[in-house]
Amino acid sequence: MTGRRRTRSTFLPGLLTRHARNGVLSAGTAVACASLLAGCGVVPGTTGDAGDDTITVMTWAPQDTKATNKPGMPAFAQAYARWINAAGGINGRKLNVLTCNDHNDSVDAAKCARRAAKENAVAVVGSYSQYADSFFPSLEGAGIPYIGGYGITNAEFTSPLSYPVNGGQPALLAGLGSALAGCGPVTLIRPDTIAGDQLPPLLDSGLQAGGHRASTDQRAAEDATEYDGQAERALRTTTRGAADDGCVVPALGDRNGTFMDSFRRAREDYPEVRTATVLGSVDQTVIDATGGASGPYEGSYITGWYPVASDPRWDGMKRVIREQAFGDNRIDPADAGVQTTWIAYTVFRQIVESLGDGEVSADTVAEALDDGLQVSTGGLTPTLRWRFQDKLAAVGFPRLVNANVTLQVVRDGRLVSARKGFVDTTKTLQDADVNY
Repeated sequence: MTGRRRTRSTFLPGLLTRHARNGVLSAGTAVACASLLAGCGVVPGTTGDAGDDTITVMTWAPQDTKATNKPGMPAFAQAYARWINAAGGINGRKLNVLTCNDHNDSVDAAKCARRAAKENAVAVVGSYSQYADSFFPSLEGAGIPYIGGYGITNAEFTSPLSYPVNGGQPALLAGLGSALAGCGPVTLIRPDTIAGDQLPPLLDSGLQAGGHRASTDQRAAEDATEYDGQAERALRTTTRGAADDGCVVPALGDRNGTFMDSFRRAREDYPEVRTATVLGSVDQTVIDATGGASGPYEGSYITGWYPVASDPRWDGMKRVIREQAFGDNRIDPADAGVQTTWIAYTVFRQIVESLGDGEVSADTVAEALDDGLQVSTGGLTPTLRWRFQDKLAAVGFPRLVNANVTLQVVRDGRLVSARKGFVDTTKTLQDADVNY
């Protein structure tokens, strides 16, 4: 099962084009190919020789680092493969899931992408990495689609080989800003990283849509062991001369809990403030660990991409965990990374099913998506369909096809829905100043 790889174009901001199938490599593709151990003569696709019915994909995420870790994503991907193979595979084809640890490091992220190309992966599915500038050149050079990334980088919403299933940080922060428009002063505490630099304009787009002034941008080290000084500064900023309660928005990933420990100690000396954040920085286990109903998150608004974990629409994912990963503490069904991986593999399964008995390769997977395949996720997202230019192309997000978020609130120590259904942040993002 081999075939000639299409040559895919590089892209300009706000404009995506597709080259004719003339066999000419773009300069970016040539550079990326030079770095691939497998070389440009290898067509990413099914593993093994022609006739081998195993489909190889890869899932990567950081593990065992001092910053954000997502071990549940590759662990769930392998559980999914066991589950799907126990039922006979996809259209009779076995699924082989490779996993890779990017260590929150640009060099390792690039190594993961090169390995995907070397081992002929047909797609990278349900993954997390902050280093899109490191891994996308290799994926694009090899023609490997990136399906269901976590949405942590802007490149996931611009690369012609990216097929996101959620609205990433843009939608979460725009939705959160809209919900906080009734607050007094708002301070955002975010990582002092390239990915962190993208967050303030997105939160501000929602705040300003509700008539609120921009937030105070407060940078912090993403691997700090305490945030006492940061907590004091945020409290001073949000309580100074304000008629309405201020709002503190930590967006530090796995370090949110560390910040909240410092914040809880410091807030006793200041007037009342509210906290709010995005799912992925906080989940039910974090809320429990910080005191539940008596903790700092009580009453907090939290935006997420999907329905709350207790929603019956997650029953299929929970069945996979129960049958193939019972007792695996890395896999939390309430974790947004695990949820994204489930949705990404749901998408991938429908792609392969749409190909029938035909070739399953990186090229045919991307072609199915580019040709307008519509994918249902059982109500966890809107029906997904990717086009080269979508509604948000004008503001630099041409691949963002799902701008829906859910608004949740911590009530009596439990994370529950604050509003029925989804909130569409498309209009807010269209009006945002996010071209940076």
